Amino acid sequence: MAVSRINEAGLNVNQYGNRNLIINGGMQVAQRGTSKTLVNGQVNFCTDRWNLYYAGFDNFAGTLTQESDGPDGFANSLKITTTTAESAIASDEYAYIAQLVEAQNLQQLAYGTSAAKQLTLSFYVKSSITGTFACGIFKPDNTAQIHNLTYTIDAANTWERKTLTFAANTLSGGAIDNNNGIGFYVSWHIAAGSSYKGGGSTSGWSAYAQAKWADGLGTDAVMTTTNATFFLTGCQLEVGDTATDFEHRSIGQELALCQRYYYLLQEAGLANDVNETGITCCSYGANAFFGTVYFPVTMRATPTMSAGGSWATRNNNNEALPSGFGGLQRASPRSVLITGAATSVSAGDAFWLEPFSGTNPNTSFMNFSSEL
Repeated sequence: MAVSRINEAGLNVNQYGNRNLIINGGMQVAQRGTSKTLVNGQVNFCTDRWNLYYAGFDNFAGTLTQESDGPDGFANSLKITTTTAESAIASDEYAYIAQLVEAQNLQQLAYGTSAAKQLTLSFYVKSSITGTFACGIFKPDNTAQIHNLTYTIDAANTWERKTLTFAANTLSGGAIDNNNGIGFYVSWHIAAGSSYKGGGSTSGWSAYAQAKWADGLGTDAVMTTTNATFFLTGCQLEVGDTATDFEHRSIGQELALCQRYYYLLQEAGLANDVNETGITCCSYGANAFFGTVYFPVTMRATPTMSAGGSWATRNNNNEALPSGFGGLQRASPRSVLITGAATSVSAGDAFWLEPFSGTNPNTSFMNFSSEL
């Protein structure tokens, strides 16, 4: 028999879907691949919508990976592994895992008014490092404001579920603009120097200051211990003061939510000449062509594109590798026009442009990003 849970508004939250403001909280979707070697001063993505950012480090090296390790009901998790430890965390160094939430998805929070809502964050964590860690919500719109809370990892290498309830933000300047920009950061702090903690932001919402960024963080040992690990999964952020069971969405739903921010066009890794991925193109002049990529969902904003590997133009079953892509034309959040140059095509030719990696499948790609 299911037990109903009543939130602060008197609603039976078990009756309602779409509770989770976090996308890909179960770390199922990883369009970019299942492993990332971390780069200092760069936004490092592995599982979709999740990034690790660190800055100022001298000798740290590590990886971010999608793992098949998870607590009951979770097939995947996101893992940080430290392969070369940072010798010490200087005052200007910091590291955090975050998901940035789109502003127009947060209007129901009524921030900056007397009707503002509480938020409850729940997640599963496992680490080789025990101690006190910090989670924070940072809101950049209007008056920049922040609220941090702490949690304790009690046992090493053991999955633990944590629940944190963030106060309602009724402060002046607390409003989140109704647009497709950043509503707020939800951050799991991993390391922070003295310049980024000690600002007193754990008791509620307050105006942002640098010293409040990772306030409450009690250990940096994940980044300063060789072979240290930190796993995260089952992340859910919901309105109210009650943590409900994780909202398991189908893989199709989760992928579509992720594709609003990042879309990968790539071969499926099948045998040579058996690609079901490609673009219908037309040549508008000698060796010059265009083709349209239609996105499976409307993207957050007009994306940027990068491409790599080999792409073959198939015209009357003959391959002719294009010499390069000319970039995006008439780009929008719904579709983009790709232009390029190719050998052995004539004006008016129609052909199929496909990734062609030979014996190295999945090395040819186009990706489109509108990440926050």
